[in-house]
Amino acid sequence: MEKKMKDLVVLSGAGMSAESGLKTFRDMGGLWEEYDVTEVASPDAWERDPALVLRFYNERRKQLLEAAPNEGHRLLKELEKYFRVHIITQNIDDLHERAGSSDVLHLHGELRKARSTADPSLVYDIEGAELNLGDLCEKGSQLRPHVVWFGEPVPALEEAVEIVRKADIFVIIGTSLNVYPAAGLVMYTPPACRMYVIDPADVTVPVRREVMHIRKTTTEGVKELKELLLQTEAGD
Repeated sequence: MEKKMKDLVVLSGAGMSAESGLKTFRDMGGLWEEYDVTEVASPDAWERDPALVLRFYNERRKQLLEAAPNEGHRLLKELEKYFRVHIITQNIDDLHERAGSSDVLHLHGELRKARSTADPSLVYDIEGAELNLGDLCEKGSQLRPHVVWFGEPVPALEEAVEIVRKADIFVIIGTSLNVYPAAGLVMYTPPACRMYVIDPADVTVPVRREVMHIRKTTTEGVKELKELLLQTEAGD
């Protein structure tokens, strides 16, 4: 009888995309032009100066269009041969999808999509790099970036919790677990779930169980993870 594939859940953060050349908020030094990025990425900023907010995300979108998935992204896709891989990402880029991953949930939205300011259920793909004032939804309202700004709720959180509850293996890649509510997802892992962290820096995981910490950058860390999983997990 064919063995049931295990559920491998990956929580990825900014470090996952850094090797593709995408700058994180920290990389920007906390500033964009003369603005604090946390101030640009907020509902208050949108109310105050929507053109500035759109320009900020247009710049990020241009950077994304010039970037490509790194080897770490591609290795996660390869793991689908051996596991049911579910990726929950804090990143708003589409590098996981472009690497071929088939099950990706974006906690904080998607940079290459826009949504209606009047009806959040109306979501559209953005052609090219720019979303500008005057770009309207079918109801005639201005489109905004389809991202979760500071101070906004995370609509995908409940779906993420349900995915994590079924995890046999939980892997944290490139996130310091300082951003909530995403960081709280680790609390929903089952007691028997095996946990791995890939990050060259210290990461505190708030669970009372053994966590294997692979102190490497994304690509090298995912290579080591793949070897470990194929030796210890795939054949269980």
